[in-house]
Amino acid sequence: MQKYDLIVIGSGPGGQRAAIQGAKLGKRVAVIEKKEVVGGACINTGTIPSKTMREAVMHLSGYQYQNVYGMNYRVKEKITMEDLMFRCQHVIRTECDVTQNQMSRNNVDLHYGAANFIDPHAIRIQGTRGTTEISGDKIVIAVGTRPAASSTVPINNRTIINSDQIFNLPFVPKTLIVVGGGVIGTEYASMFAVLGVRVILIEKRPKLLEFADDEIVEALSYHLRDHHVTMRLGEEVVSVEELPDGSIVANLESKKKVRGDALLYSIGRQGNVDGLNLAAAGLDSDSRGRIKVDEQYRTAQSHIFAVGDVIGFPSLASVSMEQGRLAACLAFGVSAVSNPDSYPYGIYTIPEISFVGKTEEQLTDEDVPYEVGVAYYREIARGQIRGDTTGRLKLIFHRETREILGVHVIGEGASELLHIGQAVLTLKGTVDYFINTVFNYPTLAECYKAAAFNGLNKLAGFENQRYKAAEVA
Repeated sequence: MQKYDLIVIGSGPGGQRAAIQGAKLGKRVAVIEKKEVVGGACINTGTIPSKTMREAVMHLSGYQYQNVYGMNYRVKEKITMEDLMFRCQHVIRTECDVTQNQMSRNNVDLHYGAANFIDPHAIRIQGTRGTTEISGDKIVIAVGTRPAASSTVPINNRTIINSDQIFNLPFVPKTLIVVGGGVIGTEYASMFAVLGVRVILIEKRPKLLEFADDEIVEALSYHLRDHHVTMRLGEEVVSVEELPDGSIVANLESKKKVRGDALLYSIGRQGNVDGLNLAAAGLDSDSRGRIKVDEQYRTAQSHIFAVGDVIGFPSLASVSMEQGRLAACLAFGVSAVSNPDSYPYGIYTIPEISFVGKTEEQLTDEDVPYEVGVAYYREIARGQIRGDTTGRLKLIFHRETREILGVHVIGEGASELLHIGQAVLTLKGTVDYFINTVFNYPTLAECYKAAAFNGLNKLAGFENQRYKAAEVA
C-alpha cells in the first residue's frame, strides 16, 4: 500500500489547490479523480462551460454592440448549439491540460477511479485499470456536487435537462422553461434570452438571488423582462410531462400550465459523497450530501478536511480554491489567513453582477448608519464606448467613519471592476480614497470616483441642512 502525506479526493478547484499547496510544502501528495479527466464539475460541466457559453452568446448575438449598431445587429444570424459548443470544447480541453500540467510539474500523483474509505486513513481506488489501495496522514475531501434530482421532473437528457446536460439540447429552443431562480437558473435564462429564446423562469421564492442586493436584483429583473423573459415568482412546479409532439408542459401548484420546447431544471445541488463509504472513516453527511466542518475545514476526524461545494454555501469556484489552500496549510501546521467577509461574488448573468461586503438590507437589519453613492455606466465615457449604458456601480459606506462597507456592480466587466473596491474594503479604506485617486481615462474604474462624489454630496447636503436648521433655531 502506497503511503502519502496528503491524499486529496477530487481534482476540482478545491482539490487542485489543496494538492498544489501540499506539494509546495514539500509533502508527498496524491489526487484521486473519479472521472478520466481532471478539473471536476468546474471545468467539465459547470463554471468554465457556462461562462464560455456566455462569451459565445455575447459575441455571436452582437449583444454588446446593439446599442451602437442597432437591435438587428448580429455576428451570426442563426446560432446553433454546435456554435456554442465549439468554443466551450476548446476552452475545456485547454483548462484540463493546464490543470494536469500543474499537478505533473509539482510531482502530484494522479489516481483515476472511485474512492472509498477502508478506514480513517486508508482509501481503496476502483478504476478501469484495476483496484489500488493507498493511505495518507492527512486527507482532503473535495468531491464537489452534482445537480439535485426531483421526482416531479423526469430528466430525459434531451429536452428535459439539468445544468450538466445543457449541451445535450438538440437545438436552440424557441421557448425554454427554466425551473429555479438561483445563480445557475438565472445565468442560463439570461443567456438564452439574449439568443432570442422566449424564456419562462419559474421560482418558488418571491425574488431572484435572495442573497444579493435588492436594487441590483431589481435592475437585473428589469433587463430580463426587457429581453422578454417571463418570471413566474412565488410559483412551484408539481409535475412535468412530455407531450406526443415533443413539447414540454410544467404544471404549477397554482394550477397554471407552462408550455415550452425544452425545460432546464436547476434547483439545488447534491454532494458527491455516494460510494465514499464515509462511515468507515467515522464521518457522515446530511440529506443533501454535505459534510460538516469547523472554521479550519476539519471534519469530525481531525486529520480529514473537506472543502468546496461539498461543505455548502457559498459554493463558488474562487472560494473553493481558497478553502483548498487553507486546508492544506492548516493540515500541516502552516499559518494561513483569509477573510471570508471580503470574498467576492460573481454572477455571470447578462448583464453581469458582482458584489462584496454588506447589502443595504443587511446593514439596515444591523442598525448601521450608512450612505450610498451610485455611478451609471451611461455617464462614464467608457460605458458609451463599450456600448453598455445600462450598468451601474453602487458604493455603500459608513456615514460617520466613511469606511467602505459594500460594493455592488451590475454591467459588463462587473466581476473584474469589483476587485478595486474589494481591495479598499479589505484594507478598511474610506470613500475618500476614491475621491483622491486618479483613474485612467476612459475606464469603467472611473465609476468609483463618480459614485464616491455622489455619496459624499448626499452627506454634504444633509450636513448643510442640519447647519441651516441650527441657525434658524
